[in-house]
Amino acid sequence: MTEQYVLDLREIDEGQIAVVGGKGAHLGSLSRIDGVRVPGGFCVTTDAYRRVVAQSPALDAQLDRLSRVSPDDQESVRTLSAEIRRTVEEIVVPDDLAEAITRALARSGERTAYAVRSSATAEDLPTASFAGQQDTYLNVVGPAAILRHVSRCWASLFTERAVTYRRRNGIDDRTVRMAVVVQQMVFPLASGILFTADPVSGDRTVATVDAGFGLGEALVSGLVNPDVFKVRHGEVVARTISAKQREVHALPTGGTQEVSIDARRQEQPALTDAQAVRLVELGRRIEARFGRPQDIEWCLVDDDFHIVQSRPITTLFPVPESADQENHVYVSVGHQQMMTDPMKPLGLSMWQQTAMVRMHEAGGRLFVDVTQRLASPASRAGLLDLMGRGDPLVRDALETVLDREDFVPSLPDAPPAGPRVGAAPEPVETDPAVVTGLIERSKASIAALRRDVGTKAGQELFDFLPTAFEEHKRVLTDPLNFKAIMAGMEATWWLNDKLEDWLGEKNAADTLTLSAPGNITSEMGLALLDVADVIRPHPEVIGFLEGVEDDGFLDELAKLPGGTEARDAIEAYLDRYGMRCVGEIDITRPRWSERPGTLVPVILDNVRNFEPGAARRRFEQGLEQAQKKEQDVLSRLRALPDGERKAEETKGMIDRVRTFIGYREYPKYDIISRYFVYKQALMAEAERLAEAGVLAEKEDVFYLTFEEFHDVVRSQRVDDRLVRQRKDAFRSYQALTPPRVLTSDGEALTGAYRRDDVPDGALVGLPVSTGTVEGRARVILDMAEADLEAGDILVTTFTDPSWSPLFVAVAGLVTEVGGLMTHGAVIAREYGLPAVVGVEQATRRIRDGQRIRVHGTDGYIEILS
Repeated sequence: MTEQYVLDLREIDEGQIAVVGGKGAHLGSLSRIDGVRVPGGFCVTTDAYRRVVAQSPALDAQLDRLSRVSPDDQESVRTLSAEIRRTVEEIVVPDDLAEAITRALARSGERTAYAVRSSATAEDLPTASFAGQQDTYLNVVGPAAILRHVSRCWASLFTERAVTYRRRNGIDDRTVRMAVVVQQMVFPLASGILFTADPVSGDRTVATVDAGFGLGEALVSGLVNPDVFKVRHGEVVARTISAKQREVHALPTGGTQEVSIDARRQEQPALTDAQAVRLVELGRRIEARFGRPQDIEWCLVDDDFHIVQSRPITTLFPVPESADQENHVYVSVGHQQMMTDPMKPLGLSMWQQTAMVRMHEAGGRLFVDVTQRLASPASRAGLLDLMGRGDPLVRDALETVLDREDFVPSLPDAPPAGPRVGAAPEPVETDPAVVTGLIERSKASIAALRRDVGTKAGQELFDFLPTAFEEHKRVLTDPLNFKAIMAGMEATWWLNDKLEDWLGEKNAADTLTLSAPGNITSEMGLALLDVADVIRPHPEVIGFLEGVEDDGFLDELAKLPGGTEARDAIEAYLDRYGMRCVGEIDITRPRWSERPGTLVPVILDNVRNFEPGAARRRFEQGLEQAQKKEQDVLSRLRALPDGERKAEETKGMIDRVRTFIGYREYPKYDIISRYFVYKQALMAEAERLAEAGVLAEKEDVFYLTFEEFHDVVRSQRVDDRLVRQRKDAFRSYQALTPPRVLTSDGEALTGAYRRDDVPDGALVGLPVSTGTVEGRARVILDMAEADLEAGDILVTTFTDPSWSPLFVAVAGLVTEVGGLMTHGAVIAREYGLPAVVGVEQATRRIRDGQRIRVHGTDGYIEILS
């Protein structure tokens, strides 16, 4: 029976992670690849770990205490982790297990030097590498020392960093087991790390080799700067040779030592170009075996490469799948829709089902392939202009790709045959009745959807929904709908361009569009001020809301003085806007109607920060400012040469922008209203499946595509393993930052502003709402945790329409994602908030509570304290 505790590396394959951990499984698989040399050794299995820890009853109680500690309580995590490590290290290794390990050592000679390396079951996984989280010991000699270091490896499962990492990745401490790899030492001339994809840019065609003298510990610990070789298509395309002053050597008696490198060798390359190319060829073979880019540890011994570890690179953004081998360029949908978080599979597939263009999924996000439009000179200019007006970073990223020779083929323009695709439509008349008619048609269509879907269930529901999706697309692709949206945007651009040219005034349209009629999103923010007016006179209601911790509070409200009126006001608000939520393009996200508690902090902020009647006053003040600005602009224009004509054209455009710019927000409201109807029908179906025992819980359908959900309804069976895999994948996608532009080579491009007209140290972004404001930065990542005071400046990752209730309480806005016509920008202008969007890593570079100055006209932020 003792033999189950030890397995030779050559007996192991990658399917045995549960037995030998991630590192052991990868090493076993590596040893089976032709031409790949892996130092020999064996693995002490997870059965041995389980046997040993079962001997300590104290460990169970300690793990219980650790599970109850908040992830944010680092001091308690540190103390308990150290206590658990001591407990594990002090457990005596049973005789039969010690004998099995000693017998395995005897096969290679007991005085052979070994590396003793942790190999956890949650390690070197496709979704979480756990690199450096557990311990490795080099040059360990003799059975007693080996056994001591095996115990240390078991204990390293509970280093503070490993426990914290597991929590961040949603992995339960009790579910992880530790195996230990005991591997013969090699004493290399040089060693290092090979990334088979560029770890910075993500380019899968570029491999990066880091190399130094001696053992790899010198590089891993940061003792020296490595030589770096970039290899592409069998050729070194870039190299950096560092001065390597130290290296780590193995000592004859065991252990390692840092030593100085002779001055004559310090600037010699650790590898030749030919060796770097040969190493990358070996890496490509390993990458092909595992089916994904790898982070490989290597050693060079007598001009032969030995591979001592290979793990997936988990930080790379995945590439959309393509049916061909051609080059492709993808633009992020999330950056256009102001939602860069990952979406669950049902959310992705529902957006794909109802989108106007084909969308590709990668890393839980959606992308549009723009390769064909970039390839044709005629459509290229229009695409770049449209992208540049919305988000200059996207345009810059696309231009960076175009600068790469031959990546995007240049196609000849086809001869015109009828109206050009993408040509400007005939302009719509400036008539408010156009907007009124479109809104009435939308309401009628949604009412019909609600009526029809309410009669459907099971197979009948899934037969009906594709028809509903076609109606969804028909309403949104109505040419008049498109013309009305573009009319407001084009009038904004015209006013900004002409008034800067004629009057030298930047972003004049920002003031001219204040309190524009019919903006459903800005009305939503003002309406929550009215809800606060109903609640403000009732102190018991306010006290009750301050203690709300769940979403069942509305029924309790009615028992308090003034509570019935408060409940009615909140429910009326939810009737109109309850389909909204943060990240609302993902149908799986909980809506305000499903989680009304989300709105409570915002309502309480409004009660505290505003006087009664604030909504009406704010709208009237904006209207007054817009009218005053109009008179000022027209009067200054009339004083110019040819001024009457300029004033007349400008007046026409002001009327046009005020007629149509509010409608810019309505199509999204239409989409999200339909989504809520779809969701209610689908969740009723999911509930039936859960009650029938088909699903473990109804939310499991979030991890199925729409088509897979349909299959479950048909077959009354679900693949639980697929659901678990999708949950793990979604968790891993949350750690990834999607790029604005992604190529089929995997290169992630974020673009740059390339400006030299901002002060040193300022954070650069896109100016979207004019004015300058100074105040306290409130870095808020979750709307439900907002705690705002008058004069605060909201700093966040992105703002979709659901954030607009916060806009009434702040003095300025800074976001990491956004463009000139995205929702946050439109509402910032509506409310007269100076705003800068598209500020890279704003939520990390600006600390909560810092004093900042937002230059909304010129597009930068100064950090003042």
